[in-house]
Amino acid sequence: MKNRDDSKYRPAAGIALFDKHGQIFLGRRKNASGPYIWQMPQGGIDKGEKPSAAALRELEEETGIGPQYVRPLGRIKDWLYYDFPPGFSGSKAARGWLGQRQKWYAYEFTGKTKHVNLAAHKQIEFTDWRWETLARAPQLVVPFKRPVYDRVCKEFAHFAREKQ
Repeated sequence: MKNRDDSKYRPAAGIALFDKHGQIFLGRRKNASGPYIWQMPQGGIDKGEKPSAAALRELEEETGIGPQYVRPLGRIKDWLYYDFPPGFSGSKAARGWLGQRQKWYAYEFTGKTKHVNLAAHKQIEFTDWRWETLARAPQLVVPFKRPVYDRVCKEFAHFAREKQ
């Protein structure tokens, strides 16, 4: 949608973190219940922060994985948007945002399992994690984020070496 008012969408960065088998990192959202509890690391871009720096910061805050354990693979140049559904009462909607506009980055995880630490940051985002096929990610995320995840899957499919 070309006529969106960017000032109404929280700027954010998302990370598709691939393992050596071409699967992606998914985190189980804290306090989530139901069938749509998984997502890739993502979070807000601070004022004056570059989207690429925000992506690495969010990755480290949410997973404990520092930049020394990742290698850049690619990015999506466009902003990807999602709207909060009617009646959504999350903290971001309460601050007046209509949704998010996100820059997405693909990285390869070069570390080991011991480098994942979901409690690395005082604000814990994920309570569990797993490697999953990229193609399954849209089915596991909350429905209002699916169009973004569909685009991420399309753009980053060549990094997913698994059989989909």
